[in-house]
Amino acid sequence: MKKVLSFLLVTSLFIASSAHASNETKVGALKIENPQARSTVPAQKMSGGFMKIENDSNAADKLISASSSVSKSMELHTMSMDNNVMRMREVKSIDLPAKSKVELRPGGLHLMFIDLNKQLKAGEIIPVKLKFEKAGEVEVKFQVMGNKPPDHGQPGHDHKKDH
Repeated sequence: MKKVLSFLLVTSLFIASSAHASNETKVGALKIENPQARSTVPAQKMSGGFMKIENDSNAADKLISASSSVSKSMELHTMSMDNNVMRMREVKSIDLPAKSKVELRPGGLHLMFIDLNKQLKAGEIIPVKLKFEKAGEVEVKFQVMGNKPPDHGQPGHDHKKDH
């Protein structure tokens, strides 16, 4: 009996961790994968949010806003390098072309949590409401990750960058 209970417990934990690892949400024809936010230090008032968005529709859509209870506001941002200077700027929307995947990642398109009302600690799950032009609104659970470089398969992992 103990072996059966141990097997069931291990199986349940595996299934639960697999479901958590995939961390996927759907709204309309959009699939949001692996939503993450970066952890912060106590006095830090901003953080970045990252994810992949797959648009399986034959029609384009747009991410037009984001909000969360952990910050006063959120902005859609892009980051670029200009003469070795990192430049971040707010964008009005993020285009999601038909039959495409768009990755929000460090060094590119991303979400910004502005004026955090609490420290984001690695391992926490935070709610974020995403609003799309056509697909509508959906609440997504963002996992707070540490500030170490991203692992294989994680948003922002890039072999082309020099480390």
